[in-house]
Amino acid sequence: MWFPQKVTQAPDEPISVEEAKRQCVVLHNDDDALFETLISAARDYVERYCNTPLATQTVEVKCDDFCDFARLPVAPVQSITSIAYVATDGTDSIVVAGDTEPRLDGLEASIVPAYGKQWPAPRNGSRITLTAVVGYVALPPSIKHAMLLWIAEAYEKRENDALPGWSAFDALLCNYRRGA
Repeated sequence: MWFPQKVTQAPDEPISVEEAKRQCVVLHNDDDALFETLISAARDYVERYCNTPLATQTVEVKCDDFCDFARLPVAPVQSITSIAYVATDGTDSIVVAGDTEPRLDGLEASIVPAYGKQWPAPRNGSRITLTAVVGYVALPPSIKHAMLLWIAEAYEKRENDALPGWSAFDALLCNYRRGA
């Protein structure tokens, strides 16, 4: 079982104010603060909708057992920084990188023991900590376009509105959702 993640490096926004203003055909700087807020809100909304981090960030997640590494709780994963655990003798230990085979392809990332290796035995009741760099190196064009659509609609309609049944936003993001 995975426990809630802790972000140890805050993400950068994947869309600039200039890109958002271009989408909304805004030529003045009066609403730059609003655009910064809308960009942040769009990123947050898409991350929750897709259940994936968009911008590159470092996260720390904990689990009870190495079998949980068959499906990592976050994706896409760019790299594994460390896998720390408490050994049976009570010492803090780190899994040697060569003893694992990260399978970081797509949205279903996993880590398995390397050929001929096995997971070490952790101390009973202790947690295993995975530190990883996650998010997209380059945001896929359809995700970026969906965010720009969301920003343009939020900029144009500044009041509460009923959510549509199925929209271009949903269609652009349907291939990037995890666990939905």
